[in-house]
Amino acid sequence: MHVFVTGATGYIGSAVVKELISAGHTVTGLCRSEEKAAGLTAAGAEALYGTLDNLEVLRSGAAAADGVIHLAFTNDFSDFEGALALDLGAVEAMGAALEGSGKPFITTAHANGHAVDAAVLAMAERGIRASIVSLAPSVHGEGDRGFVPMMISIAREKGFAAYIGDGSNRWPAVHRLDAAVLYRLALEAAPAGSRLLGAGDEGIPLREIAAVIGQQLSVPAASITAEEAAGHFGFLGAIAAFDITSLYNTAQASLATRELLGWQPVQPGLIADLEAGHYFV
Repeated sequence: MHVFVTGATGYIGSAVVKELISAGHTVTGLCRSEEKAAGLTAAGAEALYGTLDNLEVLRSGAAAADGVIHLAFTNDFSDFEGALALDLGAVEAMGAALEGSGKPFITTAHANGHAVDAAVLAMAERGIRASIVSLAPSVHGEGDRGFVPMMISIAREKGFAAYIGDGSNRWPAVHRLDAAVLYRLALEAAPAGSRLLGAGDEGIPLREIAAVIGQQLSVPAASITAEEAAGHFGFLGAIAAFDITSLYNTAQASLATRELLGWQPVQPGLIADLEAGHYFV
């Protein structure tokens, strides 16, 4: 299958490209520069120059492919609504190119991206095998720049690794290489209208994450109150307080995804990945 991948040079996208090629697919990746194109070429993919606001480029890339995996997103938290609007325009452009083809279109769910999710699921009624992948809040592995590195940086700065209350609230996690396999399987076999969840660890208590961060940094792990969380963690405080596993029924959704596609995470879990040490170099 010839696959058009947006976000092909990103943290997750680069893993998806390698996974697709190793499984025998060919890939054209959207990229913005010659430097990024060189990375794609080295991985065995072709480059198509453009950005999410180049709608004609997106349409042509989708039309020339047997399927699309849409991973690009402008992570501009100062204008998140603008980022969602840009994403919606890109989804609609690629959807128009695929309409009536029966080809797969796979994208990632984003917080508050309800309009985008609705547009993707509506593709199923327009002859497109569209599905949405929701990833655990921690997509861990080499090169991670997400929530866990933020927690590590805060622990370094504050001199202790914090958790909130008794720290029993749970975070799901998935290794980026396992996530890449899930995107490939979704491309190959997910029924139209599927909502899939990528979670290798279905729920790790926050105190366990804090404990291993403390061990690796040689600082204590300690409880803070919910009232102290915003001052300690910044914007991450609200997220750190949630039991995300129960909030999104992670265990049940993860089981359904594994049964539907035969997806079986095989990479190290988050705790083992932290204990490997690369997050602290």
